[in-house]
Amino acid sequence: MSYEPHNIVGIDVSKGKSTIAVMRPFGEVVISPFEVTHTSSDLKVLADTLNKLDGETRVVMEYTGKYYQPIARYLYESGLYVSVVHAKIIHDFANNSIRRIKTDKADAVKIANYGLSNWDVLPSYTKEDDTRLVLKTLNRQYNHLMNQYVVARNVLISIADQTCPGLNEVFTNPRKADGRIKWAEVYRRFWHCEYITGFSRNKFISLYNNWCVKNGFRGSDEKASELYLLAKECVPTLPKTEYTKKIVEQAASELISLSDAMASVHREMLSIAKTLPEYPAVLSINGIGETLGPQLMAEIGDVRRFSKRSNITAFAGVDAPPFQSGKFDSKSRRISKRGSCELRKQLFQVVRIIVQLNLYDDPVYQFVMRKKAEGKPYYVYMVAGCNKLLRIYYARVKEYLAAENAN
Repeated sequence: MSYEPHNIVGIDVSKGKSTIAVMRPFGEVVISPFEVTHTSSDLKVLADTLNKLDGETRVVMEYTGKYYQPIARYLYESGLYVSVVHAKIIHDFANNSIRRIKTDKADAVKIANYGLSNWDVLPSYTKEDDTRLVLKTLNRQYNHLMNQYVVARNVLISIADQTCPGLNEVFTNPRKADGRIKWAEVYRRFWHCEYITGFSRNKFISLYNNWCVKNGFRGSDEKASELYLLAKECVPTLPKTEYTKKIVEQAASELISLSDAMASVHREMLSIAKTLPEYPAVLSINGIGETLGPQLMAEIGDVRRFSKRSNITAFAGVDAPPFQSGKFDSKSRRISKRGSCELRKQLFQVVRIIVQLNLYDDPVYQFVMRKKAEGKPYYVYMVAGCNKLLRIYYARVKEYLAAENAN
């Protein structure tokens, strides 16, 4: 009986280039470690070389942000078996050495040895759908803009507290769907309490209402009067000068610009999410609307790639792995937090909405309240609710997609 050799290709990925090591069982080196750049010409030569090897060939690499995607996709489309493994698993794999060697070549050999040891259980790489990839990229951009928005908002409030304290609290309107923030635009126009009180009350009310009409907001004599009375009682710490005016205008314009960008990205996300088959099922879940729905869909991706519910909870990092040794078996365990932190944040927001709305008939609400009644701390029962929500999401979306395919 002839023996078909097993070739394992370990790839240590970095930005713009990768180091390749090709090995067989018992430490046989098929090709000495070498480097390739992530260009179409180099990747074509690599794919042709690997496809010409005798026997079955499998490629193993780590998840490394976005850097692994060009080489993983190219080799996958070239007909090779590609497996992408979590970097933590490779890191914890035995080195069989007391020396701490850290080079790209040594890492490529280590990845190849991992592939040889786990040949039969190497997970197959699944090419991500282009639509979902764009949606996920937009979601990451949206989250980045949100972080900048929060910082810019706090900066503007800090400046407002020095020129017209409490102005932002006069306007309770939430940020509009088109991204406009009324209080920031009002503050940019009426930038100092002494500027406001420089007019008579009736004159300011007229100016305010005319400005609202001109800029697409609803005017209000009552709101204008409230703002005028606030300005008369204010004790500013920044003087009414052109320099202060410039500070206010720049800070307000930055916040408004970020809000507009967020609204634009969200519109694109919503448009893309509506083209995906699971969109109606996702929005049928309590607490999920047109804002959090596309974000959850972006981070979770296609639920059909998870074979069971425990896989998706591990992906989100809201699972609690067992901790047992000898006669000791821990009953109180922390969640792993090994998965997507963005997904955990969005799940937490949905659970918080469900709790705030007191949706008594919702299974997530009932589960959270039961854990709360047991005396669990806030974050314990809220994270448990995230786990419950994710399981419901998985079951409902998978069932909906199966029904759609059957039809």
